[in-house]
Amino acid sequence: MPISRALSPKNNRDDHRWDLAEGDKGYLPECEDAYAQKFEEWQARHWAEWLTKNLTFPFTVTRQEDDIAAHYWPSPAKALFGIGRTIEVLGLAEEHFDRGVMLWVRAKRHIGTVPLSDVELTDDTNVNFWPVREYLVWFANR
Repeated sequence: MPISRALSPKNNRDDHRWDLAEGDKGYLPECEDAYAQKFEEWQARHWAEWLTKNLTFPFTVTRQEDDIAAHYWPSPAKALFGIGRTIEVLGLAEEHFDRGVMLWVRAKRHIGTVPLSDVELTDDTNVNFWPVREYLVWFANR
């Protein structure tokens, strides 16, 4: 995917190109301190509260990772909320000390929880795309 498309927000709620400016050499940081400033902002953020304000429920995601199941079960893709499954996010659950923000999800008639860090929202026109993406980038870099 071209970087210009990846960085182009589809809604006006937030502009998530916080550290990049388009120039002769492509998209580059506006200043050397941009990454450090954003990281400090992320560290100070109460993610569950911020996500509650910025997400619209319900929405659909695909489970892309499952660290626990991958180590203990032979085929995590066959699990109800397993890898590759499309699941409906109903709301936020408790915050886990190690796995981050947890989601209440539904698959068929079953309800459970999965970490937000294990899912992907691929439709960049969805209003939840950028808030989910911002959390995932922070979680991966924390």
